[in-house]
Amino acid sequence: MTKDAAELEALLFAAGEPLSKERIAELMDTGIIEVSDILRQLEKELTGHGIMIREVSGGWQLSTRPKYYSVLEKLSETISQKLSTAMMETLAIIAYMQPVTKIEIENIRGVKADRAINKLIGFELIEEVGRKPVIGRPILYGTTDNFLHCTGIRSLKELPSLPENIS
Repeated sequence: MTKDAAELEALLFAAGEPLSKERIAELMDTGIIEVSDILRQLEKELTGHGIMIREVSGGWQLSTRPKYYSVLEKLSETISQKLSTAMMETLAIIAYMQPVTKIEIENIRGVKADRAINKLIGFELIEEVGRKPVIGRPILYGTTDNFLHCTGIRSLKELPSLPENIS
């Protein structure tokens, strides 16, 4: 492994969150083109390893290879918090309809959404993104970069399509 690839690997490991090419270039005191070359080199060098680099949420990060998720799930069962069905439903509504108000979420789900919204905010999966320009100016909610990070997608455009029978 070259010095540059090892330095990039250390940066991505220590960051714990995606780093943009611009930020990597700044930290490594190099140019964007060189960062792209080093990313490709590191990607090749990690072939066959349990970790890989991937582009997610507008940046690059180290990640476990999907084929090893099952063993990691065993490890995380005792330390991870799971999202309830209500939280998953609320998160899905927000992801697909954002920006969306609490009332709109409740109209779709048919039940109150206060608790689910507060927990999702606590997990930093959603955030307030503004106010709807209507009487009362209700809060609008949207997903966060952490949502993209946790779901492993680069943008909301990568969300699966909804079935046609769902309106």
